[in-house]
Amino acid sequence: MFIRSSLALTIGLLCSSAFAQQPHDQDLTELKQQLELLKKQVEMLEKKLEQPKSQSEKNVKVIKLESTGSASETADIERMIEQHSSTDDSNILVIETTTKAPQEKQDGIALGGAVRTNYSHTSYSDGNKNRGGDFDFDIFRLNLNGTVGDVFLNAEIRFFDYMTAVKYAYVGYDFNQEWQVQAGITQVPFGNWPYNSHNYFFSTNYYIGLEDDHDLGILFKRKLTDNWQLDLGFFKNDELGGVDGYVSSRADRYSYDVVGYRTADGIYDNPAQPIGEYNTFSGRFAYHFQHHNDFKTEVGLSALAGGLHNGIDRVGNYHAWALHLNSHFQRWNLQLQHGEYDYDINNAVRMAVGSYAFYDSMAAKAKTSTFNLAYSLPVEWGPVTGLQFYNNYGLVHDKSDNTRDTMMNVTGFSVAAGGLFTYFDLVHAKNQPFVGGSASGDSNETERRFNINIGYYF
Repeated sequence: MFIRSSLALTIGLLCSSAFAQQPHDQDLTELKQQLELLKKQVEMLEKKLEQPKSQSEKNVKVIKLESTGSASETADIERMIEQHSSTDDSNILVIETTTKAPQEKQDGIALGGAVRTNYSHTSYSDGNKNRGGDFDFDIFRLNLNGTVGDVFLNAEIRFFDYMTAVKYAYVGYDFNQEWQVQAGITQVPFGNWPYNSHNYFFSTNYYIGLEDDHDLGILFKRKLTDNWQLDLGFFKNDELGGVDGYVSSRADRYSYDVVGYRTADGIYDNPAQPIGEYNTFSGRFAYHFQHHNDFKTEVGLSALAGGLHNGIDRVGNYHAWALHLNSHFQRWNLQLQHGEYDYDINNAVRMAVGSYAFYDSMAAKAKTSTFNLAYSLPVEWGPVTGLQFYNNYGLVHDKSDNTRDTMMNVTGFSVAAGGLFTYFDLVHAKNQPFVGGSASGDSNETERRFNINIGYYF
């Protein structure tokens, strides 16, 4: 329209000038020829403008970004340019970046914790049944978590009526987005992580030292930045300093560890042959499959191996392995795990373990299998925001001491309500610690325990 209007205005001005000067016929003819030539040139220009853009006539698309100048952000920008050029060849992408100062991390250590109480009604205690169950204080615990500089701290200490125990206490450092190192009392990488269970009592693996175990050492963790994880740890000894640690009782601990081996002593006796785990290497590899937006599965392999020391010399070795699966489909969670452990020392068939201020026993060698299923349900019932229903089954079998299998099945649900978190568990078990038996027991009776654990977390 602009070109046509300009042409009309030009013709009008030329005509006005011609009539005003009253030219001869020859001049008028030349003027008409010039006008026809100008008209053709304008038409050619309009046709050219109506043609599609050529590859050399691209639009320029400008994106302005603020950047801290980090390597990860530089890589993101490069991927943005590559993605744009591969999907849109009609535009030129120009990214203008301005550097911004990174926000300073706030140093400080936060204090948290929990107070828990417990109600239980059991089949194996006549006094408990006659009283209609017992309601007891469980624990008071304190948690420390925070960062000073680039080094972070994570620690938990638990206070019971009968003992005080440090669950974990370590410092850590992030080398980059993928790798982290932890040093101190940290969790041994093994099996479904961080727990192979949903209930208050964990699984049967916990009572043989293969779930939620914490020892003194150093742990390198490859964080989940793509599809695979790798944890590699070296643990000098258990959390109480090994066989000759300076503690009043080697049973005053949170995690189950081997503290001796049995010959003629009873299954609950202070071990006559004390030993300790030391120089243990542990590794855990896991690969994550993303089947769908709401369906993912982790498949992994774990293994550990170390020595056994009696305070004077190395007297044996031990190792364990496990295959594990942890799958989430919408609100469902399935956990599977199978493995084996073996303590090789003086042909012993039974080991002494210590935890929660008392000694117990377990077979020196056995296989272990678990099957867990859970369903999570978000709700809005006053302060109640979430429910989880579960059934956890565990079995320790093929024992070296020829005792009957250890079995535990826990059916229950947990309730999250503000700072309150409560477990309601119905436990049926054979030869299971805290359910009327021992991991080295030989009973054929199935015991029952109904348990409610109420915790307030702050």
